[in-house]
Amino acid sequence: MKQTIVFIDAGYLSFISKFFGNGKPLKYKMEVFAKNLAKAKSLECKKIYFYTAPPYQSPKPTKEENKRKANYDKFISKLKEVEIKIREGRCQKIDSTYQQKGVDTLLTIDLSRIPKKEGISDVIVVTSDTDFVPIINDLSEDGINVILAYFTDKKRKSGLSLSNHLWKACKDKIKIKKELFY
Repeated sequence: MKQTIVFIDAGYLSFISKFFGNGKPLKYKMEVFAKNLAKAKSLECKKIYFYTAPPYQSPKPTKEENKRKANYDKFISKLKEVEIKIREGRCQKIDSTYQQKGVDTLLTIDLSRIPKKEGISDVIVVTSDTDFVPIINDLSEDGINVILAYFTDKKRKSGLSLSNHLWKACKDKIKIKKELFY
């Protein structure tokens, strides 16, 4: 069976999980989800890369910030136990909004080098971000099949909307269904 690597945008997967959980995240094992995605395309999941950012911590963290960070650390520790590769950006606070920084760059860097280095010809990407279209096009030109794992609610700017550019860049797709989490 051909092997694949699954690249997961944590923010996007979180939106999907909350959608299927009616506002609450589903309880599932990340490695089972990734293996089920691979199995849906008759592939074996060789590795999983998970792209995220730790929660924001102010210079003097509040109790709530410390609690969020402790929960995050526990979650990341469990992912590492099952050998999921964690790639972390950072969280920035501007006024009262939070933004992840560097996460997309890490995913782009890894997409550009890891499949070739590992001798992988099919990769699965869980994202809805158009920023990845150039690297997906480059991978396609190099003979690497990028499989888009997606879910959309067809509402623009909902967090679950999907760009036509991304849709067209990926010739192969997997629609994420709730069953794939279990």
